[in-house]
Amino acid sequence: MRGPLVLVATVLVGGVVILGLWRGGSSDVSTSDPSGATAPASAIPGAPAPSPAASAPAPGAPSGIATTASVDPSLPVMKVFKSPTCGCCTAWIEHLQAAGFQVEVTDTNDMVAIKTAMGIPPEMGSCHTAEIDGVLIEGHVPAADIADFMAERPEGVRGLAVPGMPVGSPGMEVAGQPADPYDVVAFSDDGSTSIYRSHR
Repeated sequence: MRGPLVLVATVLVGGVVILGLWRGGSSDVSTSDPSGATAPASAIPGAPAPSPAASAPAPGAPSGIATTASVDPSLPVMKVFKSPTCGCCTAWIEHLQAAGFQVEVTDTNDMVAIKTAMGIPPEMGSCHTAEIDGVLIEGHVPAADIADFMAERPEGVRGLAVPGMPVGSPGMEVAGQPADPYDVVAFSDDGSTSIYRSHR
């Protein structure tokens, strides 16, 4: 039968105190010193090593190419620029992925500069901006409309846009709220526009 627990204290040179619990020849020992400092975990036998900190991407750097298991190899990579805090932009990207698009995402806090540099007409503006094989995509354009447009490539048309953020467009679905009617607008460098497809 094992004996009772006995607290054993030993004072060493330098003021270090060794505290031990002893019972029947076994002991659990911890160390301390008068300053209250404790030994680091790495110095304690059997203690787990600290986990390395995860590295964060640099602000404005591409967050990588997002793909799905059913990527359509006939479609070029789409480059999407969005705010890092935009949830509906992320939902639209997931909509593209589900349709087979391979997407390269860049988060930026200056979408105005991106839209200006790429030539998005102000009246076509929405939250995110994308480019695929020279074609501009602005806003929550359905993936099917983009795929059809890429197959047709109408002459003189610079890109497609869904101005604003209509409820019910891809990435803008709201549970319990009916979808808004909206148009996918084709725009050209000369400023002309036309309705490419209507969603009612």
